[in-house]
Amino acid sequence: MSEPLPREIRCVLIPSGGVRLLLPNAAVAEVITLAGVEPVADAPSWLLGQIAWRGWSIPLLSFDHVASLPEDAPPQAARVAVLKSVGHNPSMPYLAVLTHGFPRLTTLNAELLLPTHDGHDLPFGVRARVLVRDDTAVIPDLEQLESTLTDMLAAA
Repeated sequence: MSEPLPREIRCVLIPSGGVRLLLPNAAVAEVITLAGVEPVADAPSWLLGQIAWRGWSIPLLSFDHVASLPEDAPPQAARVAVLKSVGHNPSMPYLAVLTHGFPRLTTLNAELLLPTHDGHDLPFGVRARVLVRDDTAVIPDLEQLESTLTDMLAAA
């Protein structure tokens, strides 16, 4: 017999490139200080390079292509949210997202999460735009990002 779906889910809002990413808390492995980015040749603007983390070389992404930080935004120390991959690719079990500020924990239910899609095409790597209480956020399309990264990094 299957268990009922939870009424609430613990999530994290990650500030990245002028937007907040909404992910389940279980998707975040760790938040670390940014250090030592290795560039990737011919990478798109959203792939900042690769970083070393716990013996892995993992891709570092930015969501600046979705909505960049305002020019008058106060400088904040860059951190990295290391995410668990969803694609079960043994060569890429993690990926990382550049953050601007601290991720924020929140608990959500269906009533607190409202889609805000306006009918226009969503940017690359975005599955949905949503309203979380009074905050706008994007739900990243991790499957699309991982598939693209796997193809790109295998060709490099």
